[in-house]
Amino acid sequence: MHEIEWDENDTPVSTRFGDPYFARSDGRAETRHVFLAGNGLPHRWQDSQSFTIAELGFGTGLNLLETLATWTRERPAGGQLNYVAFERFPISRGDLSRALARWDDLAQSAEILILQWPPPAGWSTILFGDVELRLCVGDANDCLQDWDGRADAWYLDGFSPAKNPELWGEALMRNVARHTKPDGTFATFTVAGWVRRNLAAAGFSVGKMPGFGRKRECLKGMLRPVLDSTAPLNS
Repeated sequence: MHEIEWDENDTPVSTRFGDPYFARSDGRAETRHVFLAGNGLPHRWQDSQSFTIAELGFGTGLNLLETLATWTRERPAGGQLNYVAFERFPISRGDLSRALARWDDLAQSAEILILQWPPPAGWSTILFGDVELRLCVGDANDCLQDWDGRADAWYLDGFSPAKNPELWGEALMRNVARHTKPDGTFATFTVAGWVRRNLAAAGFSVGKMPGFGRKRECLKGMLRPVLDSTAPLNS
């Protein structure tokens, strides 16, 4: 299990990476601002019968639970949500329970997650009603090779690129792009220059938006269309 410590605000902090799992000020507000709004959600899933979100860095599952809460309020009639996540270093069941205990209105979904935690290595499935979580425990570089799906939206939520560079590398970002639907999007808290370049090289348009809390800016973007080389240039 990934060892964590608790700061003065009872926020979980990774001892391996020296980084908190979510914003000390308000983790849920951070999720809504960076990942939901950054990907144009819930507006974008209103016109889709099936919508897939993928996440690098599952952590405490807070992004999933906040997304589920929003989906419950804002789901389209007959819509289906699929959530795929990648996590190399799961925390213990006790730490997961403590991290999520502060949000009473998330308790029902949190309990489903806690009861089936910790997940085994490789792929597993957890159902939240009719919403399916597919979680791969292992190196995301390897797990993505085994996934045959594509996401409408990506939550790129690894620890700080300076402290966890493996989850932001150029090869991994190319794999993310390959597993993104046309016009699919990403959002992330970081604006590190080399991460922006890796995302752009993978085929995403990359732009900045206002950051959350003390962060002045964060990133969002969309997969650029692939030009059909056989089509006339003046078509």
